[in-house]
Amino acid sequence: METKMETRERTLRGRRRRKRRKRKAECKWRTSPPLSMWGTAKGQTDPPTVPICELYPGGDFPKGEECEYPPSKDGRSAAWRTTSEEKRVLDKANEEMWSDFRQAAEAHRQVRAYVRTWIQPGMAMIDICERLEDCSRRLIKENGLHAGLAFPTGCSINHCAAHYTPNAGDTTVLRYDDVCKIDFGTHVNGRIIDCAFTVTFNPKYDRLLEAVKDATDTGIRFAGIDVRLCDVGETIQEVMESYEVEIDGKTYQVKPIRNLNGHSIGQYRIHSGKTVPIVKGGEATRMEEGEVYAIETFGSTGRGAVHDDMECSHYMKNFKVGHVPIRLPRAKHLLNVINENFGTLAFCRRWLDRHGESKYLMALKNLYTAQYEHTILLRPTAKEVVSREDDY
Repeated sequence: METKMETRERTLRGRRRRKRRKRKAECKWRTSPPLSMWGTAKGQTDPPTVPICELYPGGDFPKGEECEYPPSKDGRSAAWRTTSEEKRVLDKANEEMWSDFRQAAEAHRQVRAYVRTWIQPGMAMIDICERLEDCSRRLIKENGLHAGLAFPTGCSINHCAAHYTPNAGDTTVLRYDDVCKIDFGTHVNGRIIDCAFTVTFNPKYDRLLEAVKDATDTGIRFAGIDVRLCDVGETIQEVMESYEVEIDGKTYQVKPIRNLNGHSIGQYRIHSGKTVPIVKGGEATRMEEGEVYAIETFGSTGRGAVHDDMECSHYMKNFKVGHVPIRLPRAKHLLNVINENFGTLAFCRRWLDRHGESKYLMALKNLYTAQYEHTILLRPTAKEVVSREDDY
């Protein structure tokens, strides 16, 4: 027999599912050519070694998935943006910037497709990251601050939700029962693609991944010009909490990790000021035309919160700090290396090692977290999910 509390919870979950289905039906998408047509570009090698700029010498890089903006609060359609001559002119004026994003996104797509062909249990995490990063450097045609990696490859496992990359000497190995979040970025002229997915080998985690992927897609659908960030967060939470997962005979409600968020992206600046919450109660700030966002969600079988723990692996200059006088010659040299190769982009110790040169975000142990993320462009005429592909 169900208790009153169990009956109430079941009723609430049913309401959330019905609301989610209704919102999906209300959202109209306008897509580019079928994503399956993109695949690996003609002329790419196996494994991929040809830079994206050489595969598309004319600079006509594949577009992401284009979507109509969601209807306004009064029900008015946003379809007029696709036909407005004024908006088309504005879109065209920024074509060079959109092209940089698309080049970086195509590199990301091809790298992650390649990674999926060989990543497997038993591999050292440091080998996975370095192999992925080597491929990224080739495809983006790394060139100082003009093109390269946007931040260290995150490969957080299980209860570790984000911002873990192995430092030199790390012997962590990927296992069959692990849930591994692969989060890496590429950039061209500081136009950053921030995109992530989750890798598992045991099918018992499939439902968890489905919940987080659905929540991310929902956030993408409802993001748009003049949309309040708090409304995006509330919608994400409703979708994610409508899922239950059973792992090793125990049932969990999937919960969004409330203190991890999506964010706006600026040139050479991975977090440029605005935060996209994944729970209700966030700021009522609105998204604006021309902005770029990373829509990412994290789902957990735990309490839905993280804290800092263990060794630091990600570093970044403070964007707001100007000149700081440094007297020690070795410190000056290190700062010059950072300025020349990373600027205000994030880096890790392994990357300093390549140039001759203690706190991860954690959830509760023995629990599992998953992540999916895409970069979206709020263009004048359409919303472009620039990092989209058939894989997620």
